[in-house]
Amino acid sequence: MPKVTIRKRPLKDGKESIMLDYAPPLKNPKNGKPQRFEFLDLYTYENPASRLERKHNSETNNLAENIRAQRQLDIQNRKYGFKSDRDRSGNFVEYFKAYTRSKQKTLSDNMAMAYRYFVAFIGHDVTFYETDEYLITDYRNFLLSGPGISRRGTPISKNTAVSYFAKLRTCLQRAYKQKLITDDLFSLVDAISPKETYREQLEIEEFQLLANTPVKETLIKRAAIFAGLTGLRFSDVRTLKWSEVRGMAGKYTLQFTQEKTEGVEILPISDQAVEILGERGEPEARVFKGLKYNQMRACFKVWLKDAGITKNITFHSFRHTYATLQLEFGTELYTVSKMLGHRSIKTTQIYAKVKDKKKFEAANKIKLDMRWHQEAMD
Repeated sequence: MPKVTIRKRPLKDGKESIMLDYAPPLKNPKNGKPQRFEFLDLYTYENPASRLERKHNSETNNLAENIRAQRQLDIQNRKYGFKSDRDRSGNFVEYFKAYTRSKQKTLSDNMAMAYRYFVAFIGHDVTFYETDEYLITDYRNFLLSGPGISRRGTPISKNTAVSYFAKLRTCLQRAYKQKLITDDLFSLVDAISPKETYREQLEIEEFQLLANTPVKETLIKRAAIFAGLTGLRFSDVRTLKWSEVRGMAGKYTLQFTQEKTEGVEILPISDQAVEILGERGEPEARVFKGLKYNQMRACFKVWLKDAGITKNITFHSFRHTYATLQLEFGTELYTVSKMLGHRSIKTTQIYAKVKDKKKFEAANKIKLDMRWHQEAMD
């Protein structure tokens, strides 16, 4: 079993950099290569000249020893097939990035784009703990909505969605085998099949019903309702800062950079949407501080049940609801496209395809005098 030892390397300014020495070297989980040293980004004074510097050395050495002991425990856990909390609290997005980098051939090939679409959906900061069945199912629905993140904004085809999702599932299977994820998400979440899939959204009456239905997790409820009133993706809701909420009553806007397209957006929002945000915080503070995706599933299950709604509604469904309701209420397709941050109107047209209410209205526009039928029946 590898032994972990503290080493120090002299620096030019009279300080010493602290690192851990793994003997024999360990395999780096990101790139699969042997790693002998881990730099801790800590330093001590080589010849402390004051009480403060001596105190700094003492506290830093204690911290380094705690880290060394934790690393040794992690190695011991792996020997017996266990994964530590530190492993599972790691960043799954970075893990997926390393996986795609090991497979991709160019910066824009199919493997690289699979990673880019996942980041567009969830952002850059999701732990292994947060990567659960609910999140992966919602990402599946996201891909089925045909999003486009290229410069032209061209929507992806069903076959492309199949390919991108398959690559994520393979990475999830790998993470499960390495015991970084406790559930076999590869088996729990079905692959995308070629057949057409209906994407759920809320009718305005159902949206209102959910708004009126109390739920314990008020942060999640506020975030979901906000998404339904603005059309924002989860990644943009989660990272929204108070400095990005600007304007005054009747003229509020969000000025932010989309996680998906990395484009700067100025999005007009309603006074109701701002009211949901509550009391303004510090400029750089997150509006929905503490919002985590792995808490969604349990909350939505209770919330939807209490509201009497049996549809399979996920967080992404609220963005879908925003788009379809805007179209239903007569907002032009071009305007909805700009409000959603789409680069191509073709992406927005996918939302228009599923609005059955308009189809029912159209079916009842042609009417005949049915007295002839009544007479024939008599």
